[in-house]
Amino acid sequence: MRRAAIIVLALMLGAQFVRFDHPVSEDGQGPAAPSEVDAVLRGACYDCHSNHPRWPWYAHIAPVSWLLQRDVENGRRRLNFSEWDAYASDPETFRHKLEEIRTAMTKQEMAPWYYRLLHPEARLTSAQRDLLIRWTEHADDHPLPSP
Repeated sequence: MRRAAIIVLALMLGAQFVRFDHPVSEDGQGPAAPSEVDAVLRGACYDCHSNHPRWPWYAHIAPVSWLLQRDVENGRRRLNFSEWDAYASDPETFRHKLEEIRTAMTKQEMAPWYYRLLHPEARLTSAQRDLLIRWTEHADDHPLPSP
């Protein structure tokens, strides 16, 4: 039993050396949205759906760091607000992304429950969800950020 505990401890210590870079890239400004919509998106969505997440202290401790990195990479692959200008340049992709946001808000799929546990700003109220839904219905009017 003691040997197993030592092995597990050694593996956990060794895992701390497997690190991920968290570079900040210069990229698009995000959607052209009213300030109240922008505040909700930045507070509840940008940590997984942009190139500028706020990494909490536990994002540097394996194996939790591995799970967070995976979640952020998956989130960015599905929707990345830092690349909004690229979506807006293709009307079909743009409409599809808006529909995905609308569906996620309607079905209350975002943010995932395990993320909401430690991030109260991601616990959207009905009013915030309605705000985002209304925004997605009218975002076609101004798809690109203001210069």
